[in-house]
Amino acid sequence: MELKKAMLELMRRATTDLSKDVEDAVKQAYDREGEGTPAKNVFGTIIENIGLAREASTPICQDTGSVIIYVDFPVGDSEKKYREAAEWAAAEATKLQYLRPNAVDPVTCKNSGNNIGTNAPYLHFHQWDKDEVRVRLMLKGGGSENVGAQYKLPDTGLKAGRDLKGVKKVVIDAVQKAQGQGCAPGVIGIGIGGDRVTSFALSKEQFFRKLGEQSTDPDLAALEKELYEDLNKLGIGPMGFGGKTTCLGVYAGKQHRHPATFYVSISYTCWAYRRKQMIIKGSEVTYD
Repeated sequence: MELKKAMLELMRRATTDLSKDVEDAVKQAYDREGEGTPAKNVFGTIIENIGLAREASTPICQDTGSVIIYVDFPVGDSEKKYREAAEWAAAEATKLQYLRPNAVDPVTCKNSGNNIGTNAPYLHFHQWDKDEVRVRLMLKGGGSENVGAQYKLPDTGLKAGRDLKGVKKVVIDAVQKAQGQGCAPGVIGIGIGGDRVTSFALSKEQFFRKLGEQSTDPDLAALEKELYEDLNKLGIGPMGFGGKTTCLGVYAGKQHRHPATFYVSISYTCWAYRRKQMIIKGSEVTYD
């Protein structure tokens, strides 16, 4: 399949067809809630929405998000063709109404009208030794992006020190402050260490993991499990209506930091957790 059309199909799938692991998690959350409760009703509506969007090939949410693309490609390949394909696909997807125009110049406040602009779509390139290309796409909603947060440890107000106990305290604080504003239940990505920029980048990269996929680091895996249990005890529930499910999953990543700094970044994504990938090997394209 031609690269441009393959990229367009990836965007169509991401915005209209929620991944199975996310849909399953939403259905499990529905089953946990009591009959006749606001939470049960909200989850019922979400499940109906997921099915209708897939059937009609229309966006799951009116905010189709910012277009974020990670490309892993063989050594010696060209970045240019992937950037051109991504920009063409974003503009075409906007024309076909798979994407809403979401690229706004912050100085002029003018919307480009086609999701193309400076760092829009955002592309991250990485060369690897495989003979195939992996393109991972995330459509990140603005409402959930607004409730992300970054903390600098130690945080005396929260009595959070420079350790995983401190990390846990600031994550709980961030989700507590978000309430239902990020279109809960959310998925939480945590970046521990690095500088301010790389800490946030790491937190967002966690969203490419599948729900239920634990960290390979045993300490981080334990942190993820504890936070998942504790966050769901907050009682915020879907859309802030209360209930047993405030988050669908928690992912944490770490990276080395400067001795003088200890940043913890929390990225939040809503239940419309839109991410897909495609593998290109020769002339064959597979989607997941």
